[in-house]
Amino acid sequence: MKYFIFCQDELLLRKTGENYSIPEGEEPPVELKPWTHVMDVEGDKALRIEQPMTDMPDHEMVGLRKSYYKLSQEDYLKAGKCHELLYWDQNTRFCGVCGAPMRMDTDISKKCTHCGKEVWPQLATAVIVLVHKGDEVLLVRARNFRTEFFGLVAGFVETGETLEEAVHREVMEETGIEITNLRYFGSQPWPYPCGLMVGFNADYVSGEIHLQRSELAKGAWFRKDNLPTIPEKLSIARKLIDAWLDVKG
Repeated sequence: MKYFIFCQDELLLRKTGENYSIPEGEEPPVELKPWTHVMDVEGDKALRIEQPMTDMPDHEMVGLRKSYYKLSQEDYLKAGKCHELLYWDQNTRFCGVCGAPMRMDTDISKKCTHCGKEVWPQLATAVIVLVHKGDEVLLVRARNFRTEFFGLVAGFVETGETLEEAVHREVMEETGIEITNLRYFGSQPWPYPCGLMVGFNADYVSGEIHLQRSELAKGAWFRKDNLPTIPEKLSIARKLIDAWLDVKG
């Protein structure tokens, strides 16, 4: 049994030489408090601790994003799911209708102890798009990016909106350009804290770039030979860019 143990967004990993893994065993590698809520997640356990573990020589606390580079893809995705479920658990302790305590009903649902209202984990769905213009693509730098890397136009899907409508709206709102020929690329769980990213390619139609300054700091068209710093490998933004880079010509 594996134990996915989080302190905020840091995950406890077992370290063996240069290799990292999720702790395994019959018992967790940390002492549980009487109030610690341990969640069952597909045969493994997820739990949250209040303080990071700093006195375990054979273990290390690692940010969930950074764990992408240290774990297998399977364990990284499972860690993301555990993080999302722990976030949901923490934010659904009381009923939104009557205020009574909620209790676990199944592995992924809760029921109010008073009125019986049921709740399940909620996903925040977002779209992200690589816009093509001849041999160039549109890259933007969001104001909330901590470093100077450029990413793609992205945003959350609004109520009553299709994924395609969200892509057109976000591109127009953030850059002022019109696009066409949307092609689905793929999707990716984004557990920061509970997102689902849906990726597209699209083609430029018309318009000059006019950035939505409340969201974007920079934006421009780039060729393969003049790219700025681009996102890390773990993101679907990078996968979209890499797929474009891999196309010959």
